[in-house]
Amino acid sequence: MYYVYLLESISDPNRHYAGFSTDLRRRLLEHNTGKLPTTSPHRPWRLSTYLGFSSKKQALAFEHYLKSGSGHAFARKRLWFSASYE
Repeated sequence: MYYVYLLESISDPNRHYAGFSTDLRRRLLEHNTGKLPTTSPHRPWRLSTYLGFSSKKQALAFEHYLKSGSGHAFARKRLWFSASYE
């Protein structure tokens, strides 16, 4: 399975990140232990949403879309759930 995941920074709830992985637990651990320079300054992170794909090509295409302008708008409106809503 190939996963596209959305993270929300616990220290800054307005900071989000979209990524791709085949192992969500390992990847979240890497984000939270500072192994990834892009997300390290905004630790800790929580998993907000993830979607599973059987096709690597489709998963990577969706991740790429989420990182585009219209993908950001889509994720903000439909996929990211702020802690204030819980």
